[in-house]
Amino acid sequence: MTDLDRTIHEPARLRILTILTGVDVSDFNFLLTALGLTKGNLSSHMDKLEKAGYVKVTKSFNGRVPHTEFSITEEGRAALNQYWENLDAIRSLKPPQEP
Repeated sequence: MTDLDRTIHEPARLRILTILTGVDVSDFNFLLTALGLTKGNLSSHMDKLEKAGYVKVTKSFNGRVPHTEFSITEEGRAALNQYWENLDAIRSLKPPQEP
């Protein structure tokens, strides 16, 4: 049986990584709107993805307003690709045939 990466398998984190594969960089507000999460929930998921090395977080200021951007790392891209391969392997398993 192929194991799925539990960090990625959580639906919100899977959606985050999937969005980040399609863009160079995404800001906090875009992800907040696209995912429909609360600020705290999004922050918590991003913290887990950053600790896993799957996303890079860049914090800056626009004047006095904080601005946070996210991008998927090469490690995150590889982990997501492996996740999809593992999911495909599980999907291709056939039940045992009855004698």
